[in-house]
Amino acid sequence: MEKYCFISGASRGVGYEIAKFMASKGYNLVLVARTIDNLKGIIDEIKQYNVKYIARSCNLEDIDSINNMLKSINVDVDIVFNNAGIQIGYAKDFLNASYDSFMPQFLVNTIAPTFITYHFLKKMKKGYIINVTSGINHEPEQPAYSGSKAALDKITNDLAFRYKDSDITISLADPGWCRTDLGGKNAPNDVKSVIPGIVLGAFSKDANGKTIHAQDFVNLSLDEAIEKLKTY
Repeated sequence: MEKYCFISGASRGVGYEIAKFMASKGYNLVLVARTIDNLKGIIDEIKQYNVKYIARSCNLEDIDSINNMLKSINVDVDIVFNNAGIQIGYAKDFLNASYDSFMPQFLVNTIAPTFITYHFLKKMKKGYIINVTSGINHEPEQPAYSGSKAALDKITNDLAFRYKDSDITISLADPGWCRTDLGGKNAPNDVKSVIPGIVLGAFSKDANGKTIHAQDFVNLSLDEAIEKLKTY
């Protein structure tokens, strides 16, 4: 059975760049977004690479939607990019942050990628899992977003330690502050700058247990970035 690369949040931003790059390297893709219509752009983009793809819709706030999406994937997946994330609000008056903003962000940013990871780990003998995190720090104005990513970091690092002697590589990737729908127009980095750093966890066992900051690998070829990762 052919193997595929799974990418959540593939319709735009960082996920779009990941999907485009992996297709350019000949990988078949499982593309996930909130709606199938949202995936039309990336599907048109990857046609030039003659790779196979599966498109799936999923509401990452809903565990039933997640489980149904995962059950519908009838191919072997050996690379997983848990990229999808949401950021709700910026609480200048952070001591009065909205209670209602916390649960959606923890559901999408922590719980969904965790259970997607568990699903694929149950079947995976050899492969790569990359969970996309955030470098936001010392900003109580974004408590739910930064807290949900910190929780994901802890879960990911614990799994990486447990699997360190296996053929499964588990890592975190931080794209940096990029101009995306989530990052906003004032971000300092073009979203294209995430390549190749954001995908390194899929190409080297040296990534295991590491947090790879994509902006540290800007303007490097994939081979150069893999070499740099050895001492990162």
